[in-house]
Amino acid sequence: MRSVRQCSRTACPHAAVATLTYVYADSTAVLGPLAQLAEPHSYDLCVEHAERLTAPRGWEVVRLLPDLEAAAPSHDDLLALADAVREAGRRRAPEPAPALTPVPPPTSPTDGRRRGHLRVVPGEAP
Repeated sequence: MRSVRQCSRTACPHAAVATLTYVYADSTAVLGPLAQLAEPHSYDLCVEHAERLTAPRGWEVVRLLPDLEAAAPSHDDLLALADAVREAGRRRAPEPAPALTPVPPPTSPTDGRRRGHLRVVPGEAP
């Protein structure tokens, strides 16, 4: 299983750092941070292809990433992510249940009446 998505451009072996989405109704191409999930109508791009992106004549490109180089995952980032996933996947020992204090049954009809698993305790009139 691959942990890093690759650039959508043909034969590009680099890791994707941005996602390109077209808004056809507005004639706009939006280049933003890498989406969490790969979508069928969007394109993941590496740093090089994201920086060189051009739109068709009459279209506008909206760039939501100020620094693409900083968005590129480093080897250390990937190792830290893998360690965090492993740690979250480890089973933790169950915590002990809190101690419950048993309620003694009533000793006489004036202390209360039992009805099934519920107990009615007479209260004082206000």
